[in-house]
Amino acid sequence: MFTIDAHLDLSMNALEWNRDLRQPVMAIRSREAGLQDKPDRAKGVVAFPELRKGNIGLVVATQIGRYVAPDNPLPGWHSPEQAWAQTQGQLAWYKAMEDAGEMVMIKDLPALEQHIALWNDGTPNDNKPIGYILSLEGADSLVTLDHLHRAYQNGLRAVGPAHYGPGRYANGTDATGHLNEQGRQLVREMEKLNMILDATHLCDDAFWDAMDIFNGAVWASHNNCRALVDHNRQFSDDMIKTLVQKGAVIGGALDAWMMVPGWVRAQSTPEGMHCNLEKLIDHMDHICQIAGNSLHVGIGTDLDGAFGKEQCPYDLETIADLQKLPDMLSGRGYKAADIENIMHGNWLRFLRHAWK
Repeated sequence: MFTIDAHLDLSMNALEWNRDLRQPVMAIRSREAGLQDKPDRAKGVVAFPELRKGNIGLVVATQIGRYVAPDNPLPGWHSPEQAWAQTQGQLAWYKAMEDAGEMVMIKDLPALEQHIALWNDGTPNDNKPIGYILSLEGADSLVTLDHLHRAYQNGLRAVGPAHYGPGRYANGTDATGHLNEQGRQLVREMEKLNMILDATHLCDDAFWDAMDIFNGAVWASHNNCRALVDHNRQFSDDMIKTLVQKGAVIGGALDAWMMVPGWVRAQSTPEGMHCNLEKLIDHMDHICQIAGNSLHVGIGTDLDGAFGKEQCPYDLETIADLQKLPDMLSGRGYKAADIENIMHGNWLRFLRHAWK
């Protein structure tokens, strides 16, 4: 079934992990054998051939560049200008993949409809470009609001104001605090540009501020449920209810620590924690029960977000295994229309409404 993944850090994987994503996953793993500079070496699960094999024809692909103040222990850049330069290098990689015929940027409704028609024309996927919608994960790299406009001209269509820790515009996971004045201005300017607000990673205070201020299209590209895994990275039921009221779609993430409670980084294993794809459906089902329908969940794997086989469901060897989900959803009692909603329909409806 045609599938949309609303969160892949492709450019980070290609540049910082030095992976040629045109090669099959197994070839990338083989080349990384013996490397130990990153925890997921030789364990990656994402590459273009596997995206095509899994009929994943459209992704939301990120840029990311965090600024860190002198007292911030997180990894990142020491000035917003450096962070901006990092994201521009990532954009250059996406453009290089376009030049190579591997990807195509989707930034408006005509391009979206043309691309969906191509992927649904009944011919093999082997040589079809993977469509990507450009998103910014954490807004630290936007030196000024003028940079937001420049980014929009370059094709940026969604922004998550925060990532981890304290940010220049908003605080994110493991931090607290309301949107600062810069953040409020950013959100208002995004609305003027008809950009999508990604609520993922916003700390609770900033989340509620953004929901009050922003009247445009809101999604959560990769987020799970606090009721199932109690952590501030997850959405509470009240947050989910507000997102549903705003017509948002929430993409289910496949980072194991977000899927099962009690995960200990660098110690727990997917098998030991019984973390499989059914756990993703648990989170999706929780949202569907709150909403009363299947219209507000989708897929947002984050599968190449600095982790691989060591920290994702044990029954997923590569991203192509997302095609296991339709049968699993059917086994939970989801009807064909619901399954189509989750695999692609909700994201398409959302985009058609946002870009009309």
